[in-house]
Amino acid sequence: MPRSNVSIADLPRHVAIIMDGNGRWARKRHLPRAAGHVAGVSAVRSIVRAAIDVGLENLTLYAFSSENWKRPQLEVNHLMGLFRSYFREDVDELVERNVRMRIIGNRSRAAPDILVMIEDGEARTARNTGLNLTFAFDYGAQEEIAAAARNMALAAARGQLDPSNITPEFFALHLSTRDLPDPDLIVRTGGERRLSNFLLWQSAYAELAFLDTLWPDFSRAEFIDTVTAYAQRERRFGAVAPEAVA
Repeated sequence: MPRSNVSIADLPRHVAIIMDGNGRWARKRHLPRAAGHVAGVSAVRSIVRAAIDVGLENLTLYAFSSENWKRPQLEVNHLMGLFRSYFREDVDELVERNVRMRIIGNRSRAAPDILVMIEDGEARTARNTGLNLTFAFDYGAQEEIAAAARNMALAAARGQLDPSNITPEFFALHLSTRDLPDPDLIVRTGGERRLSNFLLWQSAYAELAFLDTLWPDFSRAEFIDTVTAYAQRERRFGAVAPEAVA
C-alpha cells in the first residue's frame, strides 16, 4: 500500500489514543454493546494500517483499562474474546508489515491463553523496525506510578538506591513506557474530555485532541487530519515563544 503524502517530518513521534465510544455507537444503531466492540476492532485495524502508511514511529492504543474489569462479566468476556481474535488474526500482518507490537499493563490478571498470545506476538515482532505499536491492556496509570514508586522504595530499603538520585528522568525509567518517547499527541474519541487514568505521567506536556467522533467511526482520513494538525501547534514545554522575549 503506498504511503500517504504526509511529510514524516511533520508527524508527532508518538501518538496515543483513548478509543472511546463503542457502546454509544451501538446504542445509536439499536445494537448490543458487543456489536460496538466488534466495530471498534475494525477501527483499530484501519488506524494501525494508516499509522504504518504515513510512517508514524509510535502508536499506543488504550485497549482495556484496569477499571474495565468492573463492567458486566458478559461484556468483559466478549472483550477478552475479541482480544483473542485480534492476536490470532492480526499478528501475521504485523509481522509482514514490520510492526513491533508490545503490551503494557498488569499481566497478572490476564487469562493464561491470552498471556501466551501476548508473549508470542511480542516475540514474533520483536526484531521489526517499523511502527512501534503498543496496546495498553489491563492498564492504569495510577497503578503503574504506584508500582514504580514501590519498586524504588524497596530498592532504597535494601540499600540499592540512594533516594537523592530519584529525578523525573530516573522515575520515568521505571515505568512500562521506558523504551518509548513520551506521547506528543493524545487523541480521545467519543466526546469526553478527560484522560481516564491513561499515561498520566507521560502526558505532562502532550498535546491533547478531544474528538466527538465515536471510535468505530474514526476513519483513516480523520486520523491523518488529526496527526497532521499537530504540526500547527507550538510546543514550548514551559518556555515562552522567542518573540515574547524579544
